[in-house]
Amino acid sequence: MEVQETRVQTDRVLTIPNILSMARLVGVPLFLWLILRPEFGGPKSDGWALLVLALSGVSDYLDGKLARRWNQISSLGRLLDPAADRLYILSTLVGLTWREILPIWLTAALLARELVLLVMVGILRRHGYPPPQVNFLGKAATFNLMYAFPLLLLSDGDGWIPSLAAIFGWAFAGWGTTLYWWAGVLYVVQVRRLVRADAMAD
Repeated sequence: MEVQETRVQTDRVLTIPNILSMARLVGVPLFLWLILRPEFGGPKSDGWALLVLALSGVSDYLDGKLARRWNQISSLGRLLDPAADRLYILSTLVGLTWREILPIWLTAALLARELVLLVMVGILRRHGYPPPQVNFLGKAATFNLMYAFPLLLLSDGDGWIPSLAAIFGWAFAGWGTTLYWWAGVLYVVQVRRLVRADAMAD
């Protein structure tokens, strides 16, 4: 299942990694507002939206690295980090699909995976297990998608730069979606094993 963290956890809330994760969460509605401004008669603000997304990626890298280096891994941090990842992916899906940059089928594929994981979390809770923690495969999927989305946003234009961005953006989107579902399938398999082991124990 998910890779178990062997470092000591802390119950502190106001740690630097947690503050970074909270800042990422605050950036989600800002990013969505920036990306949807043209749809509501406002000026195109894709450059600012890309900056918010880039800062989110930097903080995502830093919060995990600093938490491990400074021994500030916390229960709150384990919740905030994947929550911020998923909310950025969700807000980007909404924004890019609304602007018809992403096709409906890709959005549906990514949202279906999230629904599957939500069901699995419910099953785990019924059996007394905590929500899943971030694993390497899931992080790799998120990494690819967080590269794909800004590139696809950048591709919304004319010229050689948007054309190049579209090529790399769709490549990252394909890898990210595949890894996203791969991680989800592995997680379903592990949940099934846990449930079966519980049934045998009873």
